[in-house]
Amino acid sequence: MSDAGHLAFVALGANLADPVAQVRAAHEALGELPQSTVTRLSSLYRTEPVGIRGQPDFINAVAALHTALGAGQLLDALFAVERRFGRLREFRNAPRTLDLDLLLYDQLVLDSPRLSLPHPRMHLRAFVLAPLVEIAADCRIPGRGLAAAWLTAVSRQRIERLAAWQPERGSVRAPLSPDSSVAASNRVLDTADRER
Repeated sequence: MSDAGHLAFVALGANLADPVAQVRAAHEALGELPQSTVTRLSSLYRTEPVGIRGQPDFINAVAALHTALGAGQLLDALFAVERRFGRLREFRNAPRTLDLDLLLYDQLVLDSPRLSLPHPRMHLRAFVLAPLVEIAADCRIPGRGLAAAWLTAVSRQRIERLAAWQPERGSVRAPLSPDSSVAASNRVLDTADRER
């Protein structure tokens, strides 16, 4: 992977078929994408479903990748991983074995029938913002500013940071100790805990 690659952020989520294992396996699958390297992976977070009630909680994370793939090629590769994990797109916000969303691709702004960048609802979702800010505290969302500035807007959404986990040997390691970016994402968690 050359330094000329692109920086992309991908959200990982699952709420079926042992979602913790699904997200961990998805991280490994991202590491196998062509011309791509996973450089950071957030902690895992347990979150309430959005939209459809009465389904299991989700396990979510965010990964940072350096990639030589174009945005459309990366999207295709993510869809291929989802299919490998048995993802069915039955209806909006349905339970899923794996959901991979391309959140950001450099600072590209794109609105096509196939792909919108930045992801159009990422600034409204604690399950995206908390893990994103954990691994990229200074991340900017094109047209919206610092991702961390949106944490207060999602502070009422239920989210729980799970114990940090260590991927398989040779994989990218999740952050294991708090730093300034983790402290920012923990503000969402602390607020949510006070309101339960």
